[in-house]
Amino acid sequence: MRDVYDGTTVLVTGANRGVGAAFADALVELGAKKVYAAARDPETVRSRGVTPVRLDVTDRDQAAALAERLSDVTMVINNAGIHRRASLFDEGVVDVVDSVLRTNLVGTLTVSAAFAPRLVENGGGIIANMLSAGSWLAGPGNLAYAVSKAAALSLTNNMRAELGPRGVQVTAIHAGFIDTDMMAAFPGRKLSPREVAAHALSAIASGAQEVLIDDMSRAAKAASAEPVPPFAAA
Repeated sequence: MRDVYDGTTVLVTGANRGVGAAFADALVELGAKKVYAAARDPETVRSRGVTPVRLDVTDRDQAAALAERLSDVTMVINNAGIHRRASLFDEGVVDVVDSVLRTNLVGTLTVSAAFAPRLVENGGGIIANMLSAGSWLAGPGNLAYAVSKAAALSLTNNMRAELGPRGVQVTAIHAGFIDTDMMAAFPGRKLSPREVAAHALSAIASGAQEVLIDDMSRAAKAASAEPVPPFAAA
């Protein structure tokens, strides 16, 4: 796997903590030529051997300017994301869903649209989108996050259709509960960010364009293919 990442220049979004920091650390260990660790506040980036850069993924002008400056990038990991609890019956549900979509969906699109021409110009490359088992799961309080990840999965599939013929691998990464700030209140077993990054990077190196990290993500995808049951009144 190390040979695949030798000479690779990578941009990782949301790289100041959690899975993003784990990706940045792993890429440095794998011998990537350069790792740009993007965060809204680059001073919060703690990984060694990386180049911190400022990026708010919801800011189109900032993303475009960064793509112009970082013209050597050959791999983008869209990891930045947020989770906000939301229910259909919440008074502010529309605003909550809008804010989560702005980061998890539109932010991924903004960064990808800015850097895709660079990857093509550089002879091809990789875009990896950090999604979730929530791409297929619905549950109480999970409305905003699940909608955003389902939409980001559709975005990823459409990006692959456009970029594959241009030499760009587009990979969707799905995992269940991960031990990050986002899931701090969840008491059950959680994957470590490091194992998620290691598994994902190994699969990407093999050419995988869909990575199902754990049993939860595999079960969620399988369940999504089941027929929708008929309505039964409570």
